[in-house]
Parts: sequence; structure tokens; C-alpha cells
Amino acid sequence: MNRRLVFAVLAVGLLVGLAGCTALFSGISDEELDREQEYDDLREGDADVTIDIEGGSLISNSEFRAVYDLNDTEELSLYRSNIYSDRALDIHSVRYWHPNGTEMTGSELDIEQSDTSTDVRVPDGNGTLAFSGDAGRKTFTLPAYMHGSYEVTIPDSHRTSNFLFGSVSPSGYDREIVDDQERLMWEDVDSTVSLRYYLARDIPLFIGLVTTVALIGGVGIAYYYRQVKRLREQREELGLDVELDDDSDDGPPPGMR
Repeated sequence: MNRRLVFAVLAVGLLVGLAGCTALFSGISDEELDREQEYDDLREGDADVTIDIEGGSLISNSEFRAVYDLNDTEELSLYRSNIYSDRALDIHSVRYWHPNGTEMTGSELDIEQSDTSTDVRVPDGNGTLAFSGDAGRKTFTLPAYMHGSYEVTIPDSHRTSNFLFGSVSPSGYDREIVDDQERLMWEDVDSTVSLRYYLARDIPLFIGLVTTVALIGGVGIAYYYRQVKRLREQREELGLDVELDDDSDDGPPPGMR
């Protein structure tokens, strides 16, 4: 009976393991690769890589759209890095435009996904590749899959400029505000682009909160000081704060005998 139970547990474990492997290497579905997305506005940019981050909040992730002018690049390996290893970047809405403007959808391209990368191969290295993916919550991190000029636009009414709440890496960028959107531009990027941004209206709210807390703390300290001072005055009136004479070892002061 115990032997049968062991065999049953092993069989279930094997099935679960095979299912996990299948899910791991099943890749991205054609439906995801061909999902509708608009890229025309990004293709009009002057940078080699143009990225637009959209939506998102403290409880929901943003998404990004990215357009790459490949410049003699026929393959991109897409991934994100964590402390331990690289993991494949999940993408959707993939498009490729030949130099003559002919468009291909993601399912028509050679795209393979492993556990560490999503490899995209295009027919001509001088075309334009576009894809979309997850951008995280109030943050964005993406390796430089190809070197060149970069332009990144963050969501409406968000900023990166306050050093307490925002950050931009690498340095050496230009910043401008266009239609209430912050745009960051680099002439050349060869390392990971990493952003942390915040809603601009949160700064006055934070300052107001800090000011309120400081005022309440100041009132509390003033009240405590007044109470201590009042207690000291009452003790002096009752004669309880008479200092002892350090030079006398003959007992308590005369007033206390």
C-alpha cells in the first residue's frame, strides 16, 4: 500500500514537472504577438530607440511601447536582469517594417523564447522593429539591446526630477516637458535605462503632510515644556527642590529636620 502511494506521488510530481516545462518553453502565442497596437507616433521620432511609458499606478503596472531603428542589426535578445539571473522579456504587439515600408506582424517573424531571453530575428537589419511590454509600477528598467540615441517619455503628469522620489540612469541626458509629459533624451546609451518617477501633484501633498506633522510635533513639545515648567514652579513653591549641601555630612539640611 505504501509502495503504491509512493508511485502515485511520483507520477503526479512528474506530470506537474512536465506541465511546468511545457509552460516555460511554450513561447508567446500568435495572438499576443499580433495584438493591436499603435506605433506611428513613435516612428516619427529622431532617436534610434523611442520608448513611451503609459498608464500605471501604485497598484497596477504601466506598459511601454518601444520602436527600434535597427541599423544593421538582424537579431535582438530581449531580457530583464534580476539579482540572480536574466529572464526572458514578455512582449506583445510585435511589428516589423522593411526599409521599403512593408509591414510584418509578430507571428510572421522568427521569435523564440527561452527561460532567459526572447530572441527576435528580422529579415533585414536596416528595418524598424516595434514591441510592447510591462513597465512596472512607477518604475521602468530596460537593458540597452542596441547602442544609439534613446528617447523615453514617461506617463502624463509624472516627473523624475525630485531626488527624493525620482531617479534617472544613465546620466548625461536632456529633459523637456511636452504637453505635460516629461521626455528624456540621450545621445548614446550603452547600459541599462532605469527610471523611477512620481505623480507631480504628490509633492505638494507630501510637503503639506510633513508641515502638518511638524506643526503638531511643535505644539506637543511646547505643551510638554510648559507642563514641566509648571511642575517645577509648583515644587519650588512647596520647598521640594532645595539643593543638598555637599560639604555637610551631619544629616539633612536644617529646613528638613
